Amino acid sequence: MSAYPTTDAVRDVIAAFESHELPRGDWTHRMHLTVAAWYVLWYGPDAALDHVRDAIQSYNAAHGIVTTPTGGYHETLTRFYVWLVSRAVCRAGVSEALAALVNRVVDECEDRQIPYAYYSRERLQSFDARSRWVEPDLASLD
Repeated sequence: MSAYPTTDAVRDVIAAFESHELPRGDWTHRMHLTVAAWYVLWYGPDAALDHVRDAIQSYNAAHGIVTTPTGGYHETLTRFYVWLVSRAVCRAGVSEALAALVNRVVDECEDRQIPYAYYSRERLQSFDARSRWVEPDLASLD
């Protein structure tokens, strides 16, 4: 997905996601980050997690995405990325248009290797981490 040109473009993809009209092929890592950024901006870092979790699980259910030991909803990654996005939003401030802010936050958090600075592969890829929050084993979340 390319950068969002306008706030309306961000709003449109969030609306498509929430209505479950977003095609499954568009439910990418960047889109997950966009959803996290949107909810952090609208609800604040603390309340955002519940909104992100509920929205992802609702979208997955509507699209027949089942949680298994190797796929579907991942609680630890969801919580980790809401934390990461929240930090990026706080650093960025809100002095620019929403689309520019979302683009900057998504770009900053997009590297899929970031969680592995905090978690070993074994721990993060476990079914335990997928089904519930698991604390990092390599570095603490500050």
